[in-house]
Amino acid sequence: MEQNLTVRPIAGRDELDLFNRIPYGINDELADDLDAGRRKPEWMWVALLGDRLLARAAWWAQSGDDAPFLLDILDIDDTADTADTADGRVDVGENLLRTALAQVVPDGATPPEYIRMIPSDWRDDPTTRRGVEDRMRVVERTGATLFVERLRFGWRPGAPVPDPTGRLVFRPVRDTEEILSLMTAVLDGTLDAHSRDDLTRMSARDAAVRHFEDELAHYRTPREWWRVATLPDGDPVGFVTPARNDYNPIIGYLAVLPRHRGNGYIDDILGEGTRVLHAQDVPRIRAATDLGNIPMANAFLRAGYVNFERSINMTWH
Repeated sequence: MEQNLTVRPIAGRDELDLFNRIPYGINDELADDLDAGRRKPEWMWVALLGDRLLARAAWWAQSGDDAPFLLDILDIDDTADTADTADGRVDVGENLLRTALAQVVPDGATPPEYIRMIPSDWRDDPTTRRGVEDRMRVVERTGATLFVERLRFGWRPGAPVPDPTGRLVFRPVRDTEEILSLMTAVLDGTLDAHSRDDLTRMSARDAAVRHFEDELAHYRTPREWWRVATLPDGDPVGFVTPARNDYNPIIGYLAVLPRHRGNGYIDDILGEGTRVLHAQDVPRIRAATDLGNIPMANAFLRAGYVNFERSINMTWH
């Protein structure tokens, strides 16, 4: 099959229909992403047999950035008339990804993380599982390994809005230095895989700054929404950053300081973040945590959030 395979970036917005022939939940966001500069045609690659789309890959960036931040689309057409075997499908995907990586990622640089949204029950359906595992094999063949599986949660209007318990007092974050200090402190004993990985290569303060600059600094909503939770005497207990990113209202960061863990304060803090967003009449709230962060996952479930999806995160080293 690969003898006549054409691997190239799309020519421009006019080829979005071609790129979107393989269905995926974020296809309808790609036009806006191109307009906003979060994607570029040269970051959106296709593998074609004649005019038949066999595979595709695309990278995403924060608005205004010149370098891609994530590889978030990698798909293989696995219908019977385009590939005879699983190995054939994976071969096509590998050809596409290797060719695209050589052009998109500067020579010698580490490729951006690969993230794929998948159904929450993906292991239970043979067809879905095959698709997930085929994509993972493609990425593995180019040198990446599984980093973490994450749970994605959603809250919709009509779900419970927790009432304040009165145990904690909430106030806005005073300034950037305060949120950075709190983010630094909560890294002690963190269960978050990305944070734990950062701590193997940098100080807690540097890890907090990196997280802030990569994510929180890009939120489109007022920082007055962010909340510090304190005891009645003013002693900080934790914080939450309800916000809106480029796509959804979110619970961006939620944490309890080490000395206050084990007291159930996570429920109070998540409740406040949910109330802040609910007061903005949002159509939904999204949140996520690592599969292994059981206390955080259980807090979302108790607060009426539904685990509607998962993500697979893979990294190159």
